[in-house]
Amino acid sequence: MTHPVTARSVKVWDPFVRLFHWSLVSCVLLNLFVLEEGDPPHRWAGYIATGLVVARIIWGFIGSEHARFSSFFPTPGRIKAHLGAVKEGQHPQTVGHNPLGALMMFALMGLVLSLGVSGYLMGTDAYFGEEWLEELHEALANTLLAAAGLHALAAIVMSRVERVNLVRAMITGVKQWR
Repeated sequence: MTHPVTARSVKVWDPFVRLFHWSLVSCVLLNLFVLEEGDPPHRWAGYIATGLVVARIIWGFIGSEHARFSSFFPTPGRIKAHLGAVKEGQHPQTVGHNPLGALMMFALMGLVLSLGVSGYLMGTDAYFGEEWLEELHEALANTLLAAAGLHALAAIVMSRVERVNLVRAMITGVKQWR
């Protein structure tokens, strides 16, 4: 359940969530823009990114209140209510993820996991040199890049709409509404 905001400053993202987020950002940026495709550092950054997502999934069940998936899982009812409020010009402030932010989070994690699996398979005897798998891996990487860009843009836009610096909140763990 998304929690309505009752205070101007709320502790929301625990240290694990913040470390996960920025570590994953680093792995993705390194793999997309710095490291050579197929080289060992590229593969290791992919394995680390995949491991981070697996750890975050586990944390989504056992972590702090706002890290748990149950607190923000994007059910059809939550999405419909959120979109209805936005359509009426309301922008409900939530402590954790809003339903659309939750959808994006799950999409990004799914893309990273898919990249990890496809990248691993490309190094196996059964799939080494398979052009379709290389093309899939590249398409997933491009989709991740587009989705991550949309995610960053949405964080900036929603920061202005909700009057809270979401980037700062992901650094400090505290949402502070202006």
